[in-house]
Amino acid sequence: MKTIKILCLVSVGFALSACEGGEGIRRIGPDKSVDGGINAHHLSTLVAGVWVDPNGCDHWIIDDGVEGYLSERLQPDGTPVCSGVAEPNTAVGPFKDGTPIADVL
Repeated sequence: MKTIKILCLVSVGFALSACEGGEGIRRIGPDKSVDGGINAHHLSTLVAGVWVDPNGCDHWIIDDGVEGYLSERLQPDGTPVCSGVAEPNTAVGPFKDGTPIADVL
């Protein structure tokens, strides 16, 4: 039983050490404003659209082909923006611009 525990701990140690990265592997740092994928670029180059939730409130939406980004659209005081720009559950605007990767689904 003791041998099994030791083997399990060693296995976990090796598995977790792989998460650190190594020679030739790009490490993921604290800067989350850069997309490091296939078409690496700064996220500020993407164009946002607006998705309207079921309650009629706006959310910024960006489709990067493989990844997508969504955040609630807020007024300066922190309350949600409910502009009525579109029907609920609808996305409007050029939110798929800024990347050459097409959606496959």
